[in-house]
Order: sequence, then structure tokens, then C-alpha cells
Amino acid sequence: MDKSPGECLEQLLNAYSHQYDVTRDVTVEGGSFPAAAHYFLRDEHYLVRRDKQFYATEQHDYTYFYVADHLDASEARAQMDLALRAGRKEVRPHKEHMCSYVTLVVVAGTIDPEAKKLLKKTRFQKNFRLSLHGWMEFHIAAMECSTGDFLSNPAGRGVRKTLEANFAPRKS
Repeated sequence: MDKSPGECLEQLLNAYSHQYDVTRDVTVEGGSFPAAAHYFLRDEHYLVRRDKQFYATEQHDYTYFYVADHLDASEARAQMDLALRAGRKEVRPHKEHMCSYVTLVVVAGTIDPEAKKLLKKTRFQKNFRLSLHGWMEFHIAAMECSTGDFLSNPAGRGVRKTLEANFAPRKS
């Protein structure tokens, strides 16, 4: 792939901006990200009239983007911890909350094999009040610009597919 990680981030943010609210230069406790995106969906169902609400559900996705020329295992762990801490502070469980996803998208020039292993095996899920107030899940996806490789943890497969859709070479 002939693009730098910064150029890849710009292309990715352009793709995300169609459904997400994108914010640049986000400062969170203990660190910062070059960009973050938030997605919110509320679905309401009514019995007969709008004032007779049957139920409602809410979904959130807090996505944090990280760009590096080279990603090693210690930096990967630090960024995962930072994104998870920042996302968990945003989650507000209540009776209409269905799910919240905290997502870390890494765009790096090169990624160490240890960092790849760490990104693939990291999992985190939390239920709120036996899932009556919803749950949250941690998604991770990464792209190595030098080789065009994509990877994710099991929960982040959808995010990896988004990366592949935007950057993988088109088959003729």
C-alpha cells in the first residue's frame, strides 16, 4: 500500500463521517487520540399513539482512532487501556440502554508480531444489571499500511470489514 498512516486515517474518517459524529484531536484522561467518532441510535416502539410508548432501545458506539509509524506491544497495550478507560466513562447504562461498543481503530505503518497477538486476543465485555440495563463490548481493529494486513479481536470483525472495504485492493 502506498499511503502513509496519516493519509489512511483521513480516508477512514471520511468514510466514518457519513454515520458518525467525528471529533478531531480528542483529549481523554491520561492521553489523547487524533480523532474519535460517536454513533447513537434510538429505536422506539408505540402501542397505539406516540404517548403510549411500549419500549425503546439505545445503541452507542464510541470509536477512538490511533495512528503510529510503528506499533509495539507496550504501546498497543497503553492505547487499548486508554481507549477502554475513555469509553467506559462514556457508557451510561439505564433501562432503555441496549448496548455500547467501545472501539479502538489502529492505523500503523508496521506492527510488531507481539502487538498483533495482543490486539487479536484482547477481549472485554461487561453486562449491566444482568443485561437488563444492556451491555458493553470492546472492539479492536488494526491496519498495517506497509503490508496491507488487517486484524481484529473476535468482537471487532465488523470494524475490520470496514477497514477492508476502504483499503483492500479491489478484485477485478
